Amino acid sequence: MLFKIIIITLMLFMVYNLFRALFIMNKKPDPNQPSMTKYIGRRLMVSVAIVVLILIGLLTGLITPNPRPY
Repeated sequence: MLFKIIIITLMLFMVYNLFRALFIMNKKPDPNQPSMTKYIGRRLMVSVAIVVLILIGLLTGLITPNPRPY
């Protein structure tokens, strides 16, 4: 259960970074503000971490995939 909560939290963080980049993209450029690529890079790293965690969870048996339909 804790494993799934961690994955959901990472997904929410990924969506948060996506919207932060969107707001920065739509604002006027400000030299004191971080660039949009900072948030897009975070989103990319979090998505890679999610995929790795899902693969680890599948290999160790923490999560089980749905059975194939016949």
